Parts: sequence; C-alpha cells; structure tokens
Amino acid sequence: MTRTIAIIPKLKAPELNRIREAAPGWTVLAGGEATDDAVRNAEIVVGWRDGLESVVLSESSRVRWLQSWSAGMDHLEIDRYLERGIELTSANGVHAYPISETVFAMLLAFTRKIDAYIRNQQHRKWDHAGLKSEMHGKTIGIVGVGAIGEETARIAKAAFGMRVLGVRRSGAPSPAVDEMFAVERLLDMLPACDYVVAVVPSTSESKHLFDARAFAAMKETAYFVNVGRGSVVDTEALIDALNAGRIAGAGLDVFEEEPLPADHPLWAMNNVIVTPHTAGSTERYAERAVDIFLSNLEMVLNGRPPAINRLGAQGKRY
Repeated sequence: MTRTIAIIPKLKAPELNRIREAAPGWTVLAGGEATDDAVRNAEIVVGWRDGLESVVLSESSRVRWLQSWSAGMDHLEIDRYLERGIELTSANGVHAYPISETVFAMLLAFTRKIDAYIRNQQHRKWDHAGLKSEMHGKTIGIVGVGAIGEETARIAKAAFGMRVLGVRRSGAPSPAVDEMFAVERLLDMLPACDYVVAVVPSTSESKHLFDARAFAAMKETAYFVNVGRGSVVDTEALIDALNAGRIAGAGLDVFEEEPLPADHPLWAMNNVIVTPHTAGSTERYAERAVDIFLSNLEMVLNGRPPAINRLGAQGKRY
C-alpha cells in the first residue's frame, strides 16, 4: 500500500517540493487532495482543520503521527491520541522571533509613550505626554521560559542590558536568565520586575496564574504583557488592577474570550494595547514550520520516533 503524507495547511510550491524531496517513494497529498478519506489513509498528517479529530481517531484510521501546525495543542484531546499510539509533535519554537519582537514593540510603546503619541496624532494634538522612561538596565520577568521566553531573554540582555528573571515549572536554570524561579515562587519574583511577560500555555495548572494576588505583587510602575494564552489571566482582576493603578499598563495579544467583544472595557483603556492574537504572525511561518517537520521526518524515515517537540502523557514534552 502506498505510504502517504497528508498536508492540511495551504503551502506554496517551494515548501511542498521540500517535503516531496525529503520523502522519496511517499505520496504527498496537499490542498484539495487532502480529503477526509486521504487523511484517514495517511500515515503522517501535517496540520489541522475543524472536524479532523473524528477522522484521525476513527477505527479505520492509519495515522501514526500528527505534526501540529501550531505551537499549542490545547485544541486536541492529547491522551486519546497517545492511547492509540499516535505520535504527536508541535511546531513549538516557530514563533520565537515574531512573538519576542511583538513583546518589545509593546514594551517600547509603553516606555517611550508611543501609544500616547499615536492617539495624539489622530487628534492632531502636540503634547509631550509626560516624562518618558527607558528600558535600559531595568528588570524583566519572563514567565514561561521556552523557545519564545529564551529569545525574549536574549534580546533583553543584548539590546537593553536588562536583568532577566524567569519562571519555569521545573525551575531548571537557563543561560539566558540571571535567576530562575519555580512556578510556586512566582509571587516572590514579581515585586522585583519592571516588566512582566507571560508566555505560558493553557493547562489546568496555569488557569488564572495571573490573578489579583499576582497583580498586587507587582510594582505600580510595572507593565504586563501576555503573549501566551488568555486563560492564564483573570481578566477581571487585570482590569481592576489597571483601573486602580496597581500596575501601569498591559499589552495583550491573547484573551479569555476571542474575538474580544466590541463592548469589552479593554478596548477603551488608554493603558492597554490590544492586538488580535497575531503576535506570532510572520511571512516566514510556513518555512520554519516545515523545517521542524522535516527534521522530525528524517528521524521517522530512519526508524526513530519524531523527537522535536514530541508530546507525552497529559501533553508534557519529553
């Protein structure tokens, strides 16, 4: 029987050719060819679309490996795949550059009052918007030091000479971070930070990690940025902290409810920057995601399991 790779995302010819060249003897089905029947009969599936779970997990499915097209896999019931012996790998790391750049775009906008000047420009208003600060030499706390957190830490030190604190579930050190904290010590780290960046996935343990206690622990002059998942933040507690001046501002790319409703109070707050879950958007996304897939594919074609971003029980990376 023909060995098949089904490609769900719309890829341009250069990326598809790279995959075909890496898998001689395999049939690569993409675009309209990647029907439900084609997916069911494929050994390898790349990407996702609504309704595909019932196909991949059907009794007649031949799928042995699913390569996600996203860094997060909270849209999947991971344990069901693992019980079926289906390998799961994510595209974790593909967002490191665009998301870290978005983080500093937000932080610089707040620190140098660019957000205020944009509002003033719309009203043709010449106003200095108060005293500006600077990021150089300040302390940044990065909660979730994975690929994105590591790149954020690298930029913070190299570009701005910042002191970098970090939070990891394990508390394991990182060469890019000056001091690492286990998640249980989050509240110990927050008071030292001028900027706090959340890059945390959505799990049962991370829900409302940033609650009223967390915001109360921050400096009144601190800025908070969330580019992880909306569920990590208690939105009402954040709004309360912003209105009360317990923190200076927030840059938010992700929300508990998406799309953010038009009447949501966050839209109208001058100390908030809202972006519509686009921090990871980049023209080079497909190129980098294919890089990850091809590295894993080489392992599979040589009789080994895919090791890059491989998920284990309860979605934990090996």
